[in-house]
Amino acid sequence: MLTPEIQTIVDRMAPAPDAPDDLVPIAEARAAHDDETAELSGPGDSVAEVRELELPGPGGPLLLRLYRPLEKAVAGGRGLPGEGGAPGDGLLPLVAYLHGGGWALGSLDGFDPLCRALANASGALIAAIDYRLAPEHPFPAAPDDVCAVVRWLAAHAPDLGGDPARLGIAGDSAGGNLAAVTARRLRDAGDSPLRFQALIYPVCDSALDTDSYRENGSGFGLTQAGMRRYWELYLGGADGSDPDAAPLRAGDLAGLPPAFVLSVHHDVLRDEGEAYARALRAAGVEVTLRRYDGAVHGFVRWLAKTELARAAVAEVGG
Repeated sequence: MLTPEIQTIVDRMAPAPDAPDDLVPIAEARAAHDDETAELSGPGDSVAEVRELELPGPGGPLLLRLYRPLEKAVAGGRGLPGEGGAPGDGLLPLVAYLHGGGWALGSLDGFDPLCRALANASGALIAAIDYRLAPEHPFPAAPDDVCAVVRWLAAHAPDLGGDPARLGIAGDSAGGNLAAVTARRLRDAGDSPLRFQALIYPVCDSALDTDSYRENGSGFGLTQAGMRRYWELYLGGADGSDPDAAPLRAGDLAGLPPAFVLSVHHDVLRDEGEAYARALRAAGVEVTLRRYDGAVHGFVRWLAKTELARAAVAEVGG
């Protein structure tokens, strides 16, 4: 059963398409997604500082938006796992954040309130990455961008006020997919700087054939048809079983950083996200799996409308 607040939001969303299609141009879908997110997220919390940087990327310049938490959040935050800098050095944990939106929607502005809330909840610097979107830039453009930016963050963390020994990665939905893929890609390269990964209702497989798809395929926001369309836009004809697209298909997950995985009961992605958490645990990775029963996909963004979103952000940040 959904919470009353979330049920109200879902009822209002029901008539609208949840993914761009032949009748909804991509630009229109992006604008609608940002408008909806702005209404449900609210204006966002105050933070100590927000600044933007332009970084070199595999396909051209990439924008990075850096959020510094309030001082009281820094004092109270537990930060991220890692060795950490010397006491009093002023360096904060640093988290690369990847927004959701089916690899095709979402923006730095749309996810600004969530990043502000995460910065204050964690006491960490949040570095939101404006990775390239499909269908203009299909797979593997997005994971290529993210890997490049994470390496840049590791090399320049102290210049940003971040601690390279406490560098993490996080993302929601398609962003959770990119976070999981990036963690494994960097491990495979043999020099991963990542110490933690937080995956919020992540996309982990392209099969679309689980109990959660059958139970929640319509009526709860994100639909089975919507996810099928997002995969089509993202892959652009590429193989959906590639582990760099579907992290659950990876054969070896040993040696990945500790993971926090958040799933939602009424979500088509529930089972694949939880299966990925179990696969990580079976490979010897430290995993915390948390399911939210009264919510639907996307609820963490709805900070202005439901206390459950605030609770989830506090848990992810803690």
